[in-house]
Amino acid sequence: MISRAYRLLAWMSCIGMFAVLMAGALVTNTGSGRGCGDDWPLCNGEFIPAFTLETAIEYSHRAVSGLVGIIVVVTFVLTVKLYRRYSLKEPLWYAGASLFFTVVQALMGAAAVVWYQSPPVMALHFGISLLAVASTVLLLIWVARMRKGYDSSVASKVPRSVYTLVITACIYCYVVVYIGAFIRHTDSGGGCLGWPLCNGQVVPEINGAAGYVFIHRIGAMLLFFLFLWLFLHVRKYAGASDGMTRSAKWVLILVICQIFSGAWLTLTIGNEEWFIFANMVHNLIVTILFSILVDLGVQAWKRQEGRM
Repeated sequence: MISRAYRLLAWMSCIGMFAVLMAGALVTNTGSGRGCGDDWPLCNGEFIPAFTLETAIEYSHRAVSGLVGIIVVVTFVLTVKLYRRYSLKEPLWYAGASLFFTVVQALMGAAAVVWYQSPPVMALHFGISLLAVASTVLLLIWVARMRKGYDSSVASKVPRSVYTLVITACIYCYVVVYIGAFIRHTDSGGGCLGWPLCNGQVVPEINGAAGYVFIHRIGAMLLFFLFLWLFLHVRKYAGASDGMTRSAKWVLILVICQIFSGAWLTLTIGNEEWFIFANMVHNLIVTILFSILVDLGVQAWKRQEGRM
């Protein structure tokens, strides 16, 4: 049922969306968003623009986004062609969500070039990219499980409280990520120098850049405790060796990595090269974390008690 060509497309979509997100993060972190002026889809009025570092970064992001967009469209069309007749809704949802969020993020990116967009809107652009990546990851995981013959209908059931907790964690995680993206787009990262203290204080004055960063740090700390609760709750009902428990464990591990990568990010302020690299690592970790968390939500929904 899962052809080699389809598996390849699923892999290409997933890897490509990761590349688009990371390229977009590089554009933001290097301040290259105006590298092509206010022209779109052309770059400074040309199909192949003159070389500058900012132009190369922005133009490469557009080129990668365009190529991956084509792959996502082909994947969606093939998914509809192959699986609609089998009444398999799951891959249709994942491929459809991938296409939808890819189009939305492309339109938001174009709008950001042609018209000025406020930091709150630009932060949302990263959030949409996160959802696009998660959708391609879900499709890739579905392909892997279908090849292994995994059937969630025969897996042990979990109470609805597990699903509720996972969805709560997804929403809260998205909010914390959004605040982090907002900090980056407002250049507020220097508002809290030092870690774990903020400007040498346990609780700094909550205003401006210091307030944004401090709220983000508190949000990240609470996210750790929420994921710890989630892991213990999932393990209690699913069992220590269950796939859902392993996913919850990875989410917990990754949020710890994310917290320390945030500390590293703070400590590299003032060193542009390391700061950009730390930002990229920070973005990569949270993208993987969120994708696993969304898949955990899907599994909790499919396995909740009382659902046929």
